[in-house]
Amino acid sequence: MTSQTLKIGELASQTGSSVETIRYYEQQQLLPPPSRSAANYRLYNDTHVRRLQFIRHCRSLDMALDEIRTLLTFRDQPDADCAGVNAVLDHHIDHVAHRIKELKGLQQQLLELRSRCGRVQSTDACGILQELENGDGTEPRNLGSHSGGCH
Repeated sequence: MTSQTLKIGELASQTGSSVETIRYYEQQQLLPPPSRSAANYRLYNDTHVRRLQFIRHCRSLDMALDEIRTLLTFRDQPDADCAGVNAVLDHHIDHVAHRIKELKGLQQQLLELRSRCGRVQSTDACGILQELENGDGTEPRNLGSHSGGCH
């Protein structure tokens, strides 16, 4: 691979990231600080490109930043064994399984709510809106994060 020097906008374009995301990953110390040009521009290299691609792939698997940070630590120690990597992934798999269970519960709750209104009528007679306003006397279920990957 040839060594290249990229400004932040070029790195963003090449990796499909936003400039804000790159700055955030730097702030979170997931990306090493780039060198600076004489004009104080951030200058990134192939190492940054590969690391950012790794982070983006982890995020596409819904991994939290702490999980990614841990995996990056292992990645930066190529001679270490991968037992810790397996443990991180096993923990994440358990988290995903729990989240799927929560989402199935949410789906069931939404299906029950949808069944409250079987025909088109005025909104003041809508069973869905009435149920959302009045509930069934029980506390709403807490189904965890709905924010996609911020666990």
